[in-house]
Amino acid sequence: MDIKYHERPSSIKKLAEIIHIISAFWVLIIAFIIFADVMGRAIFDRPLLGTVEILKNSIVAVVFLQLPLAIYSDSMLQTTIFYDMSCKRLRKFMRTLSSLLGFLFFLLLVYSSWEPFLEAFSIGEYEGEGAFRVPTYPVRFLIVLTSAFAAFMYFYLIILDWTGRLETQTSSNEDFPPSEPSNHSEESGE
Repeated sequence: MDIKYHERPSSIKKLAEIIHIISAFWVLIIAFIIFADVMGRAIFDRPLLGTVEILKNSIVAVVFLQLPLAIYSDSMLQTTIFYDMSCKRLRKFMRTLSSLLGFLFFLLLVYSSWEPFLEAFSIGEYEGEGAFRVPTYPVRFLIVLTSAFAAFMYFYLIILDWTGRLETQTSSNEDFPPSEPSNHSEESGE
C-alpha cells in the first residue's frame, strides 16, 4: 500500500524527518565507536571503555528515533494480501483499525515506560561498572517521548484519512510496470 498526502509537507512531517536525521547521525557515531574499539583492540590491545554499554543504549534509541517517520511514510512492515482484495470502504476501515491499534500500542508503551524512566532518573541508574558508566534515564526518556510521538502519528493518520487528505493506492499492480510490447519489425530494420 502506497500512501500519498494531498497537502504540503507539514511541520509534523518535518519534525519526524529531523528526528530521523538525528538517528542517522547517531548511527554514524556508533560506527566510529565500534571502529575505535576494534582498532584499539587490534593495535594497542586496549578496547574503548564503555563500548558495550553505549551500544546497548544506542541501538534502542536509534530504533525509537526512526519510528515516527516510518509511521508517517507508511513504511512499517505490513502484509497487504487482504487489503489489496478489499473494497474502498473496507480498506479505510482496515487503515483506521491498524492505526488505532498502533496508537493504543504506543500509548500503552508510554504508560508502561513512564515509571521506569522516573525511577531511573531518581536513583541515577546506569549501565556499566568501573571506569565508564552510561546513564540509562536519557534513553528511557527517549522511549517515552518517541512512543508518545508515534502514538500521535497514528492518530494524525486517522485524522488525515477521515478528512480525505490521505490518498491510498494498492501496491499489487503498481510494483510491476506494464511491459512494453516488442516490435520485432522495428528492431530488424524492416
